[in-house]
Amino acid sequence: SPWSNKYHPPLEDALYPSSELRKLEVEANDIFAIYRDQYYEGGISSVYMWEDDNEGFVACFLIKKDGSKSGHGRRGCLEEGAWDAIHVIQVGPEEEEMAQYCLTSTIMLSLTTDDEPSGKFGLSGSIRRQMKMELAVAEGHLCNMGRMIEELEGKLRNSLDQVYFGKTREMVCTLRPPAEIVQMRLPDS
Repeated sequence: SPWSNKYHPPLEDALYPSSELRKLEVEANDIFAIYRDQYYEGGISSVYMWEDDNEGFVACFLIKKDGSKSGHGRRGCLEEGAWDAIHVIQVGPEEEEMAQYCLTSTIMLSLTTDDEPSGKFGLSGSIRRQMKMELAVAEGHLCNMGRMIEELEGKLRNSLDQVYFGKTREMVCTLRPPAEIVQMRLPDS
């Protein structure tokens, strides 16, 4: 658990972050909880960190948002719905007050509606992107990682909205046009 620094169930040969990295992990969990509430309006988040073999470290930022009617999401209007975000950042060793950051982000989305006007409709998918940057460590790793996550997640959201949902909306409206458009096309008899 990122909150207790204990494995559930306990593991004999478990890896634990160094005390310095553990302190960063705790701070990241506090900050990322605020990010989650601002951008996701709730959900569950966790941040895990561990040393890698290249004298750097890896951070994994996870968010799960339940948007279903029965879920604890503030906007639960779907029959079923979930948004899972996974952000993994590899941070290279510091060299001349700079560090290499490699962020890989994956968004997994699934939703199902079942209401009178639209009927039953399900949509799911995932999108993954990567971003690499060399940044000064003067402001701190958390600031650098936070900015990268915010930027890439914004791009992923836009891509989902414009490309995936936009094209899906276009296809659905072509195959099953809304009633008001059908009435505009059909002459009164």
